Amino acid sequence: MANLREIAYKVRSKNAGPFWLTVDIFCGSVAAFEQITMGLSTERVARAFGVESATIKRFEIPSLNVVKFSLPRPAIQGAINDRDMHGASWAALLSEVSLN
Repeated sequence: MANLREIAYKVRSKNAGPFWLTVDIFCGSVAAFEQITMGLSTERVARAFGVESATIKRFEIPSLNVVKFSLPRPAIQGAINDRDMHGASWAALLSEVSLN
């Protein structure tokens, strides 16, 4: 089994407002897009982030070979308990996930 980082062209995460995070997976090719969409379930992403799968929104954009996940931030951006104000570290967590 390969990790997501070995297949994807780029994985990036960022804020999607003060209450949401988004993780973008740029696949780089149709073949990689198909492998990632088939091998990376929303449930697996939820386990990697330690959240309920029902809270995650999944978007597949075949015309761009991109898969996107959006989820509520664990703390409001800038709050005293916010450990990642810009949302950038979430990509590293997802990059290590194994695909089926």
